Amino acid sequence: MNLRSLDLNLLVILDALLDEAHVSRAADRVRLSQPAASAALQRCRHLFRDPLLERGRGTMYLTPKAEALRAPLKSLLSGVTDLIDPPDVPLAEIRQTLRITTADYPALIVIAPLQQELQRAAPGIDLVIQPWHGADAARMALVDGATDLAISVLPPAEDDLHREELLSEHYVAAMRTGHPAAGRFDLESWLAYPHILVSGRGDTRTPIDAELASRGAARRVGLVVPNFQMVPDLLHGSDMIALLPSRVLAEFDGLASFPPPIPVPGFTLHLAWHRRRARDAALRFVAAILTRLLR
Repeated sequence: MNLRSLDLNLLVILDALLDEAHVSRAADRVRLSQPAASAALQRCRHLFRDPLLERGRGTMYLTPKAEALRAPLKSLLSGVTDLIDPPDVPLAEIRQTLRITTADYPALIVIAPLQQELQRAAPGIDLVIQPWHGADAARMALVDGATDLAISVLPPAEDDLHREELLSEHYVAAMRTGHPAAGRFDLESWLAYPHILVSGRGDTRTPIDAELASRGAARRVGLVVPNFQMVPDLLHGSDMIALLPSRVLAEFDGLASFPPPIPVPGFTLHLAWHRRRARDAALRFVAAILTRLLR
């Protein structure tokens, strides 16, 4: 195709359309009228020879072609911005919103001190803590631009993400102080009481249950909750037992802990962002604070 005929502004509008999947919201985002945004969508459909957005029941859906365009389009627009190389803005003058995808652990450890640091040094940086839908969803959100930073278990992959290793974590078996199992904690006493399982997806089984089954044993999962913050109060008021990351346990009083009676793999936590955001001053500043807090 003849690149001289391509209007770069059309790609900016397309980026908003693909993010919002809604013509009016995309129009507001790029400060266009709704008819102008609709006309731009028609031009994009002609350019890419694809509907891009299709109507469903009360909403619009991205076509497979549109989904495939999201990440390379964002990389292209980011590269153009870097090429123009706008002047650096002092931290105190930055006005920007950053979206962070993280589970409640480690959010319950870092968000409050992070916000205090931003209030002091960069008060114009706003944060959106996004719902947790698992590590795979966090990785994809970074790739397609739906989030800016992710704190997660993120093994290396062919996805053009920058990863910073933050910490290695291990699990402990937690229960209320004075729990009947605390006097002689072993596999038998661990399995004698119902367990609390933390799962954002509502899982009722984990690899631990498969390991127990291989040993001819099983546990009762008496309660599944979506986040770690709910667990301490539940432990205080019952004879349930939970596996918690050691740093989560350190945030709460009145709980006893023991090494698990079977091997339980730990995990390495990463902070990640897409490499197209490498020159984003606000992102780099927030990433540096998070790294310091978690290390």
